[in-house]
Amino acid sequence: MKILIVGAGDIGFQLSKQLSQDKHDITMVEADPQKVRRAREQLDAIVIEGRGESLRGLKEADIDHTDILAAMTDSDGVNLIACMYAKKLGVRGAIARVRNPELADEECILESDQLGADLIIHPERETANAIVRLLRQSSATDIVEFADGKIELLGIRLEADSPLLGIRLVDLARQYGNPPMRIVAITRYQDTVIPKGDSKLHAGDQIFIVCDPDYVSEFLRISGKTNVRIENIMILGGGLIGQFVASTLGKSANVKIIESSEAKSEEIADILPHTLIIHGDGTDIDLLATEGIVDMDAFIAVTGHDETNIITTLVAGHMLVPRTIGLVNKVEYLPITTKIGMDAVVSKQLLTVNAVQQYIQRQVASIASLPGIQAQLIEYIASGESKITRKPLKDVRFPKHALVGAVLHNEELVIPKGDTRIQPGDKVVVFSMPDALEEVEKLFN
Repeated sequence: MKILIVGAGDIGFQLSKQLSQDKHDITMVEADPQKVRRAREQLDAIVIEGRGESLRGLKEADIDHTDILAAMTDSDGVNLIACMYAKKLGVRGAIARVRNPELADEECILESDQLGADLIIHPERETANAIVRLLRQSSATDIVEFADGKIELLGIRLEADSPLLGIRLVDLARQYGNPPMRIVAITRYQDTVIPKGDSKLHAGDQIFIVCDPDYVSEFLRISGKTNVRIENIMILGGGLIGQFVASTLGKSANVKIIESSEAKSEEIADILPHTLIIHGDGTDIDLLATEGIVDMDAFIAVTGHDETNIITTLVAGHMLVPRTIGLVNKVEYLPITTKIGMDAVVSKQLLTVNAVQQYIQRQVASIASLPGIQAQLIEYIASGESKITRKPLKDVRFPKHALVGAVLHNEELVIPKGDTRIQPGDKVVVFSMPDALEEVEKLFN
């Protein structure tokens, strides 16, 4: 598929990188010469220096023969104008990133097609929603919903005293009465493995399960985890992500935001009447101590600097804050976050890439890439023509590095076994390593 990406910033760069790996034909338009140079050196894409809101620039990038346009700059105006041009020229799909909260609000009087886009993505709001989910389930490192919330992915890290250690997974299932869950992946020493029945869990493992949402609390209990009640929250960074988190939780928790910009501090103080806004340098340990970081239930670092977010969340963890969450967008940092001791990590780039991939892959209901893990979780919808529906799973040549985690059949969750047969219309959550994705897609196409 021929895809035109407008903007070679952090989000556009990562999107191009992922879509190139998915074997799409990528062209980029970027106005900043420095970003153009970086993209040309590091990406498998044609990179045009030009303005995304310019019809001449888009024509130079061959928009007339483009299947999908994804406008990912920091400017709402540029993105929406590029999408309007695309739809006027007959481009099949137009995707716009927006930052203005009103344009992504459910009460917005303008529909996405009136704005010129088939899909509107608000990465900051999506990131804030991910943070809120992690605060509400404070024992988890990752939480993703599939099948309209009827299937949940949960990531947790096992401590040395976890009752699950040293027991074969097949025996664990029997011991707990074959519960509605499956461990689909284990991250150990930065390696991600797909477990088998005789696999055993070790202290320090990060495990990922798909399960019935109603079973999450019970699984946390048997794994030795306890949920911390989050009442006092400190947020470092008063940008859009911090504001969204505070506005969501401000009435149910005591939230304070530390913001380095005096002008922005005054601005968000008017926007967030239920939140305490502190103007100061969040990297100043004395300031954090003065503002009571040791009394916090959660510390969230969402500044525009990954290094600041990483260091401050590690400091908060050292001060025994029960829940710490850091925004990390440099993809090269993500694999080391677990190793250096970060509690939970969110990535604006990954969330945006997931949304675009889901739009492009029509047979996919949802898709999730997890920070620091190369594999993906994909929710497919089986059709009458899908090869995977023709035989029981035990007779399907399923790729070695992929696993069917759960099936939603007639709105009921099924943890699949060898004799399970997937039916047309079933929603199927698959965990797959990159080298197996192409084979998995062939089974569902």
